[in-house]
Amino acid sequence: MASADRDVRAGRSASTLADDAVVERVLDAVGCLQGRTGWERVSGGLTNVNVRVHLPDGDAIARIATQDSALLAIDRAAEHLNSVAAAVSGAAPAVLGYEPAAGVLVVRWVVGRTYSPADVAANLPRIAAACRLLHSGPRFGNDFDMFAVQRGYLDVVREKGFRLPPRYLDFLPAFDDMRRALAVRATATVPCNNDLLAENFVDDGRQVWIIDYEYGGNNDACFELGNIWSESTLPVEALDELVTAYYGRASAALVARARLLGLASKYGWTLWASIQDGASTLDFDFWSWGMEKYERAVAEFDGPDFARLLEEAAAPD
Repeated sequence: MASADRDVRAGRSASTLADDAVVERVLDAVGCLQGRTGWERVSGGLTNVNVRVHLPDGDAIARIATQDSALLAIDRAAEHLNSVAAAVSGAAPAVLGYEPAAGVLVVRWVVGRTYSPADVAANLPRIAAACRLLHSGPRFGNDFDMFAVQRGYLDVVREKGFRLPPRYLDFLPAFDDMRRALAVRATATVPCNNDLLAENFVDDGRQVWIIDYEYGGNNDACFELGNIWSESTLPVEALDELVTAYYGRASAALVARARLLGLASKYGWTLWASIQDGASTLDFDFWSWGMEKYERAVAEFDGPDFARLLEEAAAPD
């Protein structure tokens, strides 16, 4: 690879990509974007910069990776391969190009409405159908286990001296109790997005698309369902509806499983926020973002349902 291509990515942070001239140089390094007629920034994206690019045959979204996310163990090659597999399943838009040296993944732009948490609550059967489509597609090239991810993030936080929320370490035994309870009835893994906040659903009026596979990996389907529930801060009744829609039947054991994995996602992603708070150059309040998740996790760890959920998740379905 030419040294000019290497220079496109060298030392690049979110703050340097605030310069349009830098973005233009990055786009110039991507073969499938050479015929572009224009581009504009797209809001959102905490580990990359998103740019909508106008092409003669339709628009694309260029996801430009930054070095701000280096401590988060994001595998950009796996993101590309998993995005391709998700597109084959029919649940995700087509991948148009990938330039590792430039740190850019290009996918087809979906014309539609980006969901809010209220939209998620109103479309649970359609979201369940989108998840089934993704989960029945080609397996991803890597696995995702929040219990392993949390341990890796905690090592980074300790090594770098980043701050931890009060009582965070006190919940490690309960977190391990969850892992053991879930292992009793472990199920086969499926290709999962693993980061389904509301904004990663786009509705074109015919189907709900699932976008952004930075944290994609083969995982328990109940993690996907629990994460959807957790990220949109839905009531427990909504999780019952989502699990029933996904599996086609009611199951207390599966709801308990999804609820515990939703709790695991809150507890694990809290450390993601701690790392970003200590390392990112973005002008974003990562600490408050993470503490909102953590406070909900604490309420569940300390709540009256935790012991029962451990029993139900380990019970026969």
